[in-house]
Amino acid sequence: MLSGRRLDLLDPTPVDIEIEDIAHGLAFVARWNGQTKGDYAYSVAEHSLLVEQIFAENHPKAPAKWRLAALLHDAPEYVIGDMISPVKAAVGPGYEELDQRLTAAIHLRYGLPAQIPVSVKRQIKRADKISAWLEAVQIAGFTTAEADKFFGKIDPKQANSLDLRLRPPVEVRADFTNRHSELIALL
Repeated sequence: MLSGRRLDLLDPTPVDIEIEDIAHGLAFVARWNGQTKGDYAYSVAEHSLLVEQIFAENHPKAPAKWRLAALLHDAPEYVIGDMISPVKAAVGPGYEELDQRLTAAIHLRYGLPAQIPVSVKRQIKRADKISAWLEAVQIAGFTTAEADKFFGKIDPKQANSLDLRLRPPVEVRADFTNRHSELIALL
């Protein structure tokens, strides 16, 4: 990693995880395989910030640790990339196992349980689907009907209140790192 840490992908440990590495990697990993409108790729870091924002809006009384879990929901992608669901399925259970091991190490590094409670995981997944819907319609060329079909319908107020911005990776990386620091301070 750029931090100098050596991360064993098959046996990751919390001491090998640094937020700067996560933020940097996610800021350069493109969602939608880079097939988005704009001059910059829409990064997993930007998506993660949006998911945390949506989660917090939908669950204003959620403790900071679950907001942190929402921010870090795709953190393993800083080293394994963002694969679309059909590719993940084709790769098979090995991908899921790798993702789970990395997630556990990341969570433990930042004071979260290795596995998030199912109810919280569902809430984060809902925020993730809302984010995907917004991304699909605003920057990936989907119609509203297509997004509804693939990600489920969302509250029209939410659809109209969040405008996505495509920004340079260095800017997104800084915002991701800062948001992480803010949430850690609240734990």
